[in-house]
Amino acid sequence: MLVLTRKVGERILIGDDIVLTILDSRGDGIRVGIDAPRGIKVQREEVVRAVTEANVEAASAGDEAEAQIRDLLGGAAPADPADDAPSQS
Repeated sequence: MLVLTRKVGERILIGDDIVLTILDSRGDGIRVGIDAPRGIKVQREEVVRAVTEANVEAASAGDEAEAQIRDLLGGAAPADPADDAPSQS
């Protein structure tokens, strides 16, 4: 990891088309401006982590709901959509 010290107004260049500008320094935090092409995703790590965790919870809740339905139906396996397709004889 490269660690740099920057002052307000100074910039960091990443490749040819990404520029980080230090906008402000307040107490224990800083404000950073990011100038990048539209095709480059710029995301806060804690937001990505929260969305990932929510997706995992939703998927496991879906698995639990499926198991409950299966139990209510007497343990029947889910239907295969291919079984409902007309035969091509």
